[in-house]
Amino acid sequence: MKKLLAIVGMGEGNGLAIARRFAKEGYAIAMLARNETKLNEFKNSLQREGYEAHYFTADASNEASLKSALASVKNIANLEVLVYNAAVPKMVNVLNETFESLINDFQVNVAGALVAVQSVLPGMRQQEKGTILLTGGGFALYPSPDFASLSIGKAGIRSLAKILSDALKNEGIRVGTITICGTVNASDPKYNPESIAENYWNFHANPESESEIVY
Repeated sequence: MKKLLAIVGMGEGNGLAIARRFAKEGYAIAMLARNETKLNEFKNSLQREGYEAHYFTADASNEASLKSALASVKNIANLEVLVYNAAVPKMVNVLNETFESLINDFQVNVAGALVAVQSVLPGMRQQEKGTILLTGGGFALYPSPDFASLSIGKAGIRSLAKILSDALKNEGIRVGTITICGTVNASDPKYNPESIAENYWNFHANPESESEIVY
């Protein structure tokens, strides 16, 4: 039976590295993001490496768009792993933040994660298994006034992961967050995408993992 990973918020850093890490283990990859041109490039890149890859355009800030795309993912195979990697990584001081901007960012940073989880839960419940991973960040632990919205968002993701983990612990569905406490950089010995992606695989492969991996 085909194993399937879906990534919401696919990008060329963590997203592509996570996709490759799971593809190496035999997973087909479903990628969701707004930019179809980039998605097609990622698909072609993975396919050239011999991996099965699909893409679906979706806006993480739009509930209907996200639900529709994830419904289409189900046509590939039963979803085993969901990674929510979407975020609005803007730099705006808390004193300059606005009501509208904060709400709009929260839709992507947190609310979209819950929508994604709710969308895939029926299938995972039917299988009585599944892994859900939410991309966290060090701002959840060390909030910054200059990254106010993102700090609030990552705090929300951290809480959401722990709440979901507790809510689903008796259903065979594991929920976790990778709290990345550094800036992702391809040349960084620790915070390069490949090393970060290893944490996602380790959580999935180890049933005894805690709901949060601080990296």
